Amino acid sequence: MFEGNVETLVIIGSGPAAWTAAIYAARASLSPLVIEGEPSREMVPGGQLMYTTDIENFPGFPDAVSGQDLMEKMKAQAVRFGTRIITENVASVDFSERPFTMKLSWSGEVRAHAVIVATGARANWLGLDNEMRLAMSGGGVSACAVCDGALPSFRNQRLVVVGGGDSAMEEATYLTKFASEVVIVHRRDSFRASPIMAERVLANPKITVRWNSAVADVLGDDYITGVRIKDTVTGEMEDFPCAGMFVAIGHTPNTAFLEGQLELMPNHYVKLIHAWRTETSVEGVFAAGDVMDDYYRQAITAAGTGCMAALEAERWLAHHGVAEAEPPVLETAESSIGHGEEVEMAS
Repeated sequence: MFEGNVETLVIIGSGPAAWTAAIYAARASLSPLVIEGEPSREMVPGGQLMYTTDIENFPGFPDAVSGQDLMEKMKAQAVRFGTRIITENVASVDFSERPFTMKLSWSGEVRAHAVIVATGARANWLGLDNEMRLAMSGGGVSACAVCDGALPSFRNQRLVVVGGGDSAMEEATYLTKFASEVVIVHRRDSFRASPIMAERVLANPKITVRWNSAVADVLGDDYITGVRIKDTVTGEMEDFPCAGMFVAIGHTPNTAFLEGQLELMPNHYVKLIHAWRTETSVEGVFAAGDVMDDYYRQAITAAGTGCMAALEAERWLAHHGVAEAEPPVLETAESSIGHGEEVEMAS
């Protein structure tokens, strides 16, 4: 069925889902190849966690771990068992026939028997220079209240939430557990959120709303000290003190490169054909992590689906005679060490 020099399994992405899938696939002797992406202003290899300084809700780290450290540890674990890596983007794919083909950003093509898409989703930001700088440095700007809201620096402080949809309502409500006051900054005179969510927020005594307002700048050097708010009706500016800003204007899944090769949901997340599975509309292509999850968007859930995708890919490959399905072997880490390597593709 399959012929030629073809990778057994390619994993596209480099967040918790991708590295977990790689760990499981490498230990199953599938010799996975991870195409981890290239750094850009919007995204860096490692995904959204690269913008998170202290993660306190990932199991196994009682004293918290930075997003950068967690991703580096996951990557090192995958490499240890034989994962190979290409640091490029996938420009386009052809899933119309097997083996599948992935065109890289500058060095040619890769073909594979099976593919796991784990490219994640990126938070939508306002696009302000100081916003991005403080978000990347851990300076009090975030796009995830569940991830960061409980940090000591935000407790009993005034926090700002930017947005007017259901996500903003959820973020604001969650932050009331920790903040002394939550202020929603919304550029219109009414919310886009569902009525029940909006009513819940407006009834919360710890939440106030700045209607017809937009954040024009983020103030602070090492840490946010406030935001500059512009009145969208009068144009007047006001410097508004706060200890944190949470941007809740949605997420965009990283699926543009698929170009119609997989069936997507109306919000452009990858559509799965069975509940509690990772199979996509194309047999042999699986999806894991935030690229197919528009609800939880947590590192631990992404990692879980990475495990699921690797197991499903292994079984699919075995069914098609590419890999032999074997029961998992219980062994010590020392007895199963592999040797990973970085891969450079020649054009």
